[in-house]
Amino acid sequence: MRRDIFQAIADPTRRAIVMLLAVQAMTPNAMAEHFETSRQAVSKHIRILVECELVDQEQLGREIQYSLRAGKMREMEKWLEQFKAVMAKRFSQLDDVLTQLKARKK
Repeated sequence: MRRDIFQAIADPTRRAIVMLLAVQAMTPNAMAEHFETSRQAVSKHIRILVECELVDQEQLGREIQYSLRAGKMREMEKWLEQFKAVMAKRFSQLDDVLTQLKARKK
């Protein structure tokens, strides 16, 4: 099942994993050291990040190392920029209405 990238960042633990991987590639054991949860729980979060194509995995001997796919972060940034533009326009319209209301009171 392909998940949406926003599902990946919906959970605080997954956001924390993304921040860890932004600094360097890590194994699940190394990531689990940063959380008060089991390695299995961290692995479930990693699986979701992989399904969302936000994280790549590479087999290195007996270990799997995970790294962040920065290009996927750009997808979110693009969407957020569009959202910010819509909200900026709405706030600008609200400013215009408030200015008009102030002018009427004078």
